[in-house]
Amino acid sequence: MPRVFITGLGFVTSIGNDAATVTANLRALRHGFELYPPFQKPEIPCKVVGTVKGFNTESGDPEDWTFPERYRIKRELLRSMAPNGLFAHCAMLQALEDARLSEADVSNPDTGLYAASGGSPFLTHFHHERLLKVGVMRCSPLGIVASIVGTLNFNLVAAFRIKGSSGGFSSACASSAHAIGFALDDLQLGRQKRMFIVGAEDGNNDAILPFAGMRTLSLQNDPNLASRPFDAARDGFVGTGGATVLVLETEEEVARRGVKPYAELVGWGQASDGHNVAISHPDGQGLLMAMRNALRHAGTAVADVDYVNAHATSTLIGDISEARALKSMFGEALPRVAVSSTKALTGHGLSLAGAMESAFCCLALRNGFVPGNAHLTRPDPECAGLNLPRTTEDRAPRIALKNSSGFGGANVALVYRRVA
Repeated sequence: MPRVFITGLGFVTSIGNDAATVTANLRALRHGFELYPPFQKPEIPCKVVGTVKGFNTESGDPEDWTFPERYRIKRELLRSMAPNGLFAHCAMLQALEDARLSEADVSNPDTGLYAASGGSPFLTHFHHERLLKVGVMRCSPLGIVASIVGTLNFNLVAAFRIKGSSGGFSSACASSAHAIGFALDDLQLGRQKRMFIVGAEDGNNDAILPFAGMRTLSLQNDPNLASRPFDAARDGFVGTGGATVLVLETEEEVARRGVKPYAELVGWGQASDGHNVAISHPDGQGLLMAMRNALRHAGTAVADVDYVNAHATSTLIGDISEARALKSMFGEALPRVAVSSTKALTGHGLSLAGAMESAFCCLALRNGFVPGNAHLTRPDPECAGLNLPRTTEDRAPRIALKNSSGFGGANVALVYRRVA
């Protein structure tokens, strides 16, 4: 089957809005957390968010939004966007530039786009309230396409004139990882030559706060303590938003265009826990099977993996589930495999997580480093045996395994290989 490479990246994240800044912050383990103003109320128990800097999307009217001057977005495009759509559009422009793609490369039947987000609860609420207050005929005609789950692919396919495959993925926190996996299938089966993968979330009050009702958000008011995957004192995840775009291309296209890839995507796998609507299987059975399926698809031995970018969100149950799955997966090789969760720096991006952290793997593979585990002081005893580096390692991993898990026990594993 054709080989597939990542040739372009775009970022709007809590740790930076371009590849250079993100790379520097990953290396230095600088987080993107702040005390989030809307949460600083006595009745709201969580206080910290991985905030997106340089953008203001607090208004329900896109005319009031502000964003970096480097981006030029027409008013008619903004009118149908959610905040996550604005982030994604900007990340898409970065990725196009990074991959050196022409308009003809983007808009043709061989180029498609898969996107993932939870929609915009913020705009759903805003437009529904307007309907109730002023009547349906005074609502925005674009309110639906700006707010429902498919808003990313609706807007991006139209704005960038995408003519190949397109669709949205909705498997909660595994969504954008699923998008990457199915895009790989399309490319290897010859259905497409190029795919854009987009993950994005609003990262605001309406998108994050409901998770407090699930008792899954950290209650820490110190940004340096709020997100600490695998730590014995962890107490929940920190929410974040933003967007990440990856450009996937076949080897033929890479050669034709003469571009240098970040990494090769060599395989993927998925499996379900069949256990609980919201809680991972205690032994990580679905994730274990997803990792095995991914390595089998990639034709890669367990012994070849030297870095795992873990899904670990800093929740009490989820981190242990993944730790057990990793122990079962790697066995005697476990001490040799570096494991880290970059959510200690960014927070948990929900549908965005798989794409964002895959892009982090690509940066690590190209630039020759393994991100450490920020804020890890005392590992949970259940994590004993895992190789959890506390600081960034200046060595080039050969094979990186990226894990993602979502509600209902949806599990995805992606295998990336360093390009010599």
